[in-house]
Amino acid sequence: MQRFLDILLSGLALLVLSPLLIPVIVALRLTGEGEVFFVQQRVGRGGQLFGLYKFATMLKNSPSLGTGTVTVKDDPRVLPLGRVLRKTKLNELPQLLNIFLGDMSIIGPRPQTQRCYDVFPERSRQAIEKVRPGLSGVGSIVFRREEDMLHTSSDPERFYDEVIMPYKGALEEWYVAQRGIVTYLKCIFVTAWVVALPGSGVVWRILKGLPEPPSELVNHVNFQRRRDAWQ
Repeated sequence: MQRFLDILLSGLALLVLSPLLIPVIVALRLTGEGEVFFVQQRVGRGGQLFGLYKFATMLKNSPSLGTGTVTVKDDPRVLPLGRVLRKTKLNELPQLLNIFLGDMSIIGPRPQTQRCYDVFPERSRQAIEKVRPGLSGVGSIVFRREEDMLHTSSDPERFYDEVIMPYKGALEEWYVAQRGIVTYLKCIFVTAWVVALPGSGVVWRILKGLPEPPSELVNHVNFQRRRDAWQ
C-alpha cells in the first residue's frame, strides 16, 4: 500500500509542481555556477548506495571546504539562490523522481552520506536498512532547524556526530518499529503542518512515544519550542 501511495503521490506532485520546477531549473542554469542538479551517493535500503537528486545550492567543491559534509546556518559555500531553495526546502523536490523510481519513499529515515551514516550506532543502522529512505521522516521533522543548532555550536562536527546523530538514529529506530500506513499518513500530515507552521511542536502531539531527547538538545535554544510541546 505504501509503495502504491509513493508512486501515486510522487507522480501527481511532479505534474502539479512542474510550473514551479521549470522556472527554478532556468534560474539555476543562469546563476551561480550554472549547475541545475546535484547528484550525491547516499545509503539506501539494504545499505546499498544510490544517487540522490537535489537542486544545486552549493559550490561544486563544497565537500572539500569548510565543515565538509556538515552544513551550518549562513554557510558561505551556499550560493545566493541556493539559500532561498534550502530555506523553503525546494532544493529537495527533485527527490520526487527518486521516489517514483523506487529508490526512496515519501516517508522514511532521511538518506545519509556514507560518512554520516557510519556515525549512526550499529543498532540504528540495522533498523534503517530495513526500509526505503524518505523525502521526509521523523528525524528530519524533529531536526528541521538542524543548521541553526550547528551554527550556534562551537564545534559543529562534534555536536553533529555525538549529539544529533545518536538521537536521530533513535528516532529512525522508532519509525521503523512503528512503520505502517497509519504512521506513514501521520508523518505526511506532520510534515505539511511544520512546513506551514514551523516550530509548532505538533510532532510530539501526533507521534506519541518518541524517544526522549538528550539534555544537550532539550536545553538547546533551537529545540525549545519542541521541548515545550513535548513536556
